Amino acid sequence: MNFEYEVIICIVNAGFSDAVMDAAKEFGARGGTVIHARGTANSLAEKKFEIPVSPEKEMVMILVPSEIKENVLHGLYRAVGLKTPGQGIAFSLPVDAAVGLISETDSNVG
Repeated sequence: MNFEYEVIICIVNAGFSDAVMDAAKEFGARGGTVIHARGTANSLAEKKFEIPVSPEKEMVMILVPSEIKENVLHGLYRAVGLKTPGQGIAFSLPVDAAVGLISETDSNVG
């Protein structure tokens, strides 16, 4: 089954949601939703990845057309991935239905 949209979820250290959106917009994303969150990584994870894990996080949800998903994910990896100060991870999930979306042609009406 082919999906028209995907939701990209990017979890970064607090304060990096603007960097997430800047990187995503570079590849065609139009906007996102930021949720303040708290991470629960343990000390073993910190030792394995050799990075301190900040408990304060921001989760950015970005709905994108499926055809730009890969480019957005790669852009996020470069801008805010684990080896950056944002220490982000990102993944996508298919969206089988969506309502309330305004297409570019609809935005020119009125």
